[in-house]
Amino acid sequence: MDESFADDLRMTRERIVRAGKAVVVHDAAVDERDVLRLFDGAYVERESRPLGERTGRGAVRIVDRGDERWVLRHYHRGGVISRLVEDHYVWTGLDRARSFREWRLLFRLAELGLPAPRPVAARVVRDGFAYQADIITRYLPDTRPLSAFLDDGRPLDGLWREIGKMVRAFHDHGVHHPDLTAHNILLDSTGRTYLVDFDNAKLKTPGPWREAGLARLERSLRKVALETGGEFDAEGWRQLEAGYRGE
Repeated sequence: MDESFADDLRMTRERIVRAGKAVVVHDAAVDERDVLRLFDGAYVERESRPLGERTGRGAVRIVDRGDERWVLRHYHRGGVISRLVEDHYVWTGLDRARSFREWRLLFRLAELGLPAPRPVAARVVRDGFAYQADIITRYLPDTRPLSAFLDDGRPLDGLWREIGKMVRAFHDHGVHHPDLTAHNILLDSTGRTYLVDFDNAKLKTPGPWREAGLARLERSLRKVALETGGEFDAEGWRQLEAGYRGE
């Protein structure tokens, strides 16, 4: 997609609201009042529930919105630094805030038709040289992480090849997902595959990051097998690689 056209299209679809220290960007098709309500801590605590099997950093909640379900995720730091700073990030500008960058990337992925969550809104709350962040996406119904399927010992049969095809589709569009793991790949009951958690993901030109992403996924699958007492599915991995190569 042409960059200038994509930027013009994004601007017609997003709205920015400022309220005190908070700045919210949201899909123009979504009622602003609904969005702001979901960033109210008391409302979220009362109306939402934990998402369940999802893993990774951050508090993740799900809330029913009429005939839709939305997912709210608060950004938390990972690694050693999280012991000192739980959920604050250094302010370097609104467009560089993690939630805004992820929201706009998800918007691009939606326009490309890639299997990722559809964005609803993102928020940044600035306090001097630091900020906190949240993002809301549309829920992917009837999905579970790949890691949960492996934990259950359920056979994936031809799904390995579909996972490989899905990863390749993202790579072919230059999507570098820095945390390509069994926890961030979702499957539904019909065999459709999705990729989630695009925090710090970027659009890049082809390069070694593709092979690094596959290696990251293989390490994750081996780790899940170790943690669940199972065996790494070498044949499944070969099928995944074949799907990735288009064989």
